[in-house]
Amino acid sequence: MRRILWIVGGLLLTCSTILLVGHALRPTLNRSEISISVATVGDVENTINASGEVMPDFEENITASLDGSIQKVLKEEGSRISPGQVILTLDKSITQAVYEKEKLQLESKRNDVQKLKFTLSESFSDIQNNNAIKQLNIGSLQAEVENARKLYDAGGGTRAAIDLAAYNLKVAELEKTQLETQIRNRQQTMQLDIKAATLAADMEENDLKALGRKLDLASVTSQRGGIVTYVNRNIGTSVREGETLARVADLSSFKVSGTISDNFLDQIKPEMVAIIRTGDSIYRGHISNIYPAVQNGTISFDIELDQPHLSSLHPHMKVDVFLVTAVEYKVLRVTNGPAFRGSKNQEVFVLNKGRAKRVSVQTGLSNFDFVEIQKGLLPGDTVITTDMSDFKNTTELDIKN
Repeated sequence: MRRILWIVGGLLLTCSTILLVGHALRPTLNRSEISISVATVGDVENTINASGEVMPDFEENITASLDGSIQKVLKEEGSRISPGQVILTLDKSITQAVYEKEKLQLESKRNDVQKLKFTLSESFSDIQNNNAIKQLNIGSLQAEVENARKLYDAGGGTRAAIDLAAYNLKVAELEKTQLETQIRNRQQTMQLDIKAATLAADMEENDLKALGRKLDLASVTSQRGGIVTYVNRNIGTSVREGETLARVADLSSFKVSGTISDNFLDQIKPEMVAIIRTGDSIYRGHISNIYPAVQNGTISFDIELDQPHLSSLHPHMKVDVFLVTAVEYKVLRVTNGPAFRGSKNQEVFVLNKGRAKRVSVQTGLSNFDFVEIQKGLLPGDTVITTDMSDFKNTTELDIKN
């Protein structure tokens, strides 16, 4: 019995020693060094990352209507303006001189048209008079032919006289036909000349009207009210037609201009749900427009916000964009963190009563907030979401409060 007691006591001492040594050798972490998440049931949206910039929903780009120089700036950046209010004015002296020159050219072209019409009328009158004379001559020749025939029938004339009179009549008729053809051709030619001259004058008038509109736009105004976000303040600087002079934005509503790698080209769709994050604020919207061109390996798109009138947004604010590609409802999920590296099958540490144990899990959808857990965890399990790669060969570790 004494021997048995010694053996049992030795075994207990050995086991206790092993447990104490194992506990002493097990890695230990302070609770403050880790982040944890409790597995719960909820929805998970799978997202892909993009970048974005907040832009005014409407921004008018006002360009120079003519070549000139900046004469006066009436509104500074940040100024609120009403529709039609002048922002700046351009020196229009050069364009005004061109306008006056073209005005004289138009007047000259209109005079040319009137000259052509007068010439046509005069020429047509002369030809008509000649045609009337020809008609009278034909009537006289017809009488001569008739008299020659009567005289021949009475035995006092000759056949040759009849033939000569008939010949003269035929020549006169051919001359009249030729004259009538000339009349028609002359009319058509001169009408085409008048039409061409009128068209040239009309084109000159249109150019003059366009130049007049440019002169009217020398005072740069906005079609809509809003805030001046940019204005060229360099007084005296020469500007070219089409050069941007000012921009006016409606800052009461916003959209997001997004970009993403063209590797995701097949996944980007119109009306795709988008989540926008800036700091601690989260906004939602959907893709309203996708630009077809790929530039520098990226795709551009516009996001229409569900709440575009938020005062917390301002132009050119940089934001994170997450595009939702799929959604799973009422699934087991934990907060996303460095412990999840994107692999479908991986291992995490589950915390229970001060001890963390390595567990194999299978993940599903994920976004910047949550990761779906398909296998390996139960609701209520506490998962360490901190990066635990330093303990890749450890199965258990102690967590101290």
